[in-house]
Amino acid sequence: MTRVRPTGCPGYSQTLTREPGSVGTARRLVRVTLAAWRLEDLADDGVLIVSELASNAVRHARSRSIRVTVTRPETVRVRIGVVDRSRCLPEFRQPHEEAETGRGLALVDTLATDWGVDQLPWGKRVWAELLAKARR
Repeated sequence: MTRVRPTGCPGYSQTLTREPGSVGTARRLVRVTLAAWRLEDLADDGVLIVSELASNAVRHARSRSIRVTVTRPETVRVRIGVVDRSRCLPEFRQPHEEAETGRGLALVDTLATDWGVDQLPWGKRVWAELLAKARR
């Protein structure tokens, strides 16, 4: 008897150097991936989310690289993640009005359907999910 085995959800990922210029590369990865999946309606929010997550990793992680992932666990659900080797968890803060930083996770919380952190033996994955409108 033959059985079909799931191969996992489709996804794209890229390892980037931990430098400010990599945030732009992360944005392009998200935009191109969503276009390939014909989910362009999620691109603007996805680009903002990955910008915040990648910027946090570039600013706070201490490894030489970060990994950006874009997966599609379900037809209408996309998960954007940034993996780094820091075990320090992100902090959801309420910045002062004059502060120029500190609003990233609040923005992610507003745009994403869900978000969270997966602790890994050697670091963490910060992720956020978006839902597309159901296809008719």
